Amino acid sequence: MQKDFHYYATYCAACLAGYSHEESMEICYSAQFVDWCSRTLLSKLKAPRAAATTQLQLELMDTNPDIIGLQEITRIWSSFHFLPYDLNATVKHGSKIYRDKYSLICNTNGELVRNTVSLAKDSDLQSVGVAMHVLADTWAHRYFAGTPSLVINNTNYYFYELMPDGEERQLNFRHSASAPDDLERSIYTNSLYQGSEHSIMNLGHGRAGHLPDYSFIRYKYLPAWGNFEEIVKDNPSDFYHAFCQMIYAMKYLRGVYARFELEKYDTESVAPWDAEIRAILEKRQLDASDDWRALGEKISGHAIEDFDLEKYQDEYISAPKSEKDETFLGKFILAALSQKSMVTNKIFKSGNLLAGFSVDFNVKGFRGMRDYIMLVEKAGRRQRR
Repeated sequence: MQKDFHYYATYCAACLAGYSHEESMEICYSAQFVDWCSRTLLSKLKAPRAAATTQLQLELMDTNPDIIGLQEITRIWSSFHFLPYDLNATVKHGSKIYRDKYSLICNTNGELVRNTVSLAKDSDLQSVGVAMHVLADTWAHRYFAGTPSLVINNTNYYFYELMPDGEERQLNFRHSASAPDDLERSIYTNSLYQGSEHSIMNLGHGRAGHLPDYSFIRYKYLPAWGNFEEIVKDNPSDFYHAFCQMIYAMKYLRGVYARFELEKYDTESVAPWDAEIRAILEKRQLDASDDWRALGEKISGHAIEDFDLEKYQDEYISAPKSEKDETFLGKFILAALSQKSMVTNKIFKSGNLLAGFSVDFNVKGFRGMRDYIMLVEKAGRRQRR
């Protein structure tokens, strides 16, 4: 998904879930910041680089395609953008490495979604924002995996856009990163084909370009992992479910519900705005930010400020070391470390080493990267309260 959904639509969902304007702004900022919190930015802030929630293109290009580099990629992209659906998924044929990659395929309403939302319970608003980004992306990025894999993520010539009038229009892909997608002619940009199984060009939905991130599009294709059986992706429906599920999840986090259950969608809160929301989702446009923003301001009665990447950076940089964890970005960093640690640990415990080794620090003590000591210290502070 893009800023239009992670920032503006998340603001709308937070308001409908009962959060105040100020709280909704913190939540949607955190959700959008997941797409910007790179190791490069964290280095600039002199913050723990293990808290990275994304990788810049240059960072990916500089990553060695060895086991260490591939594990770093998988930790980030599987934890925040392609949450695995079933870590114990099995296939009839294939090597161990193929089965491991197959088990990382993203889909909605998996047990890790429950774990992600539950992790944000009784925590800061930054944790809520991180959880909403991860939850929303399970809908947009379903059927792709957050690890480089040609056999899992590749697409071929059989790729058709399903037009509103019933026409099935074959898509044309190009590799010009500077050229915007051409909706009129169904020409879209995707990553270069690379025959290497581990090439970063085969990470996530790169081979399908930005199509999974557009709310308006419906398409069908034949993934190799699905025995070349046709998959139909209905983004307007998926994005609508993502929006309604976010509202339900945030009501749970606010304490409205005692338990978070999968496959629950708050259509009741959406009902007064249903027609406007569906119109935004169906509108053929590359960026729906203006429409979501207008709707959010109508719902809350407040102006929604632009996303400013540098907004909280000075606060974090100037804060004494002992107080950094209490700044906005400090709380985001802790939320990111918690999410990454949880997902990586679940992957490791399933017998899959694609995201590296992981130890449950609250069971066996600290045996990992230095930055994760922060999670131990955070847990200690909570116990003393």
